[in-house]
Amino acid sequence: MVKEQKLKPYSGSRKTARATAIIMEGNGRVRVNQIPIELIQPEIARERMMLPLELAGDSIRNKFDINVSVKGGGFMGQAEAVAMAIAKALVGTVKSKELKERIINYDRHLLVGDARRKESKKFGGPGARRRRQKSYR
Repeated sequence: MVKEQKLKPYSGSRKTARATAIIMEGNGRVRVNQIPIELIQPEIARERMMLPLELAGDSIRNKFDINVSVKGGGFMGQAEAVAMAIAKALVGTVKSKELKERIINYDRHLLVGDARRKESKKFGGPGARRRRQKSYR
């Protein structure tokens, strides 16, 4: 009989990108929207997504399979949302204080989040703060 695992979703967000990670026992496969994380382009986004896995080390990474679904935002916002979801999933599953401290010391936003958002446009100009220049001559 197959032992049923209790799957708990872990979420991460950055700007308008939302990611949900599901972690289960396995042998180190990580998929983002059904694509292996090693095949994701551009490279800078892939490196950002793999950051929590590198901080955790191979001993922890090779014990779990992680499936992440992400939508919204741009490619870099999605990458940071995925990194946050993976970091939360690893810390929540392993329950290692040392791993949590290592991640927080490297980059606090992998676990805590970043509240900054785009400022909305106001009247009288083309953007949130910029206005037309005046000339008095």
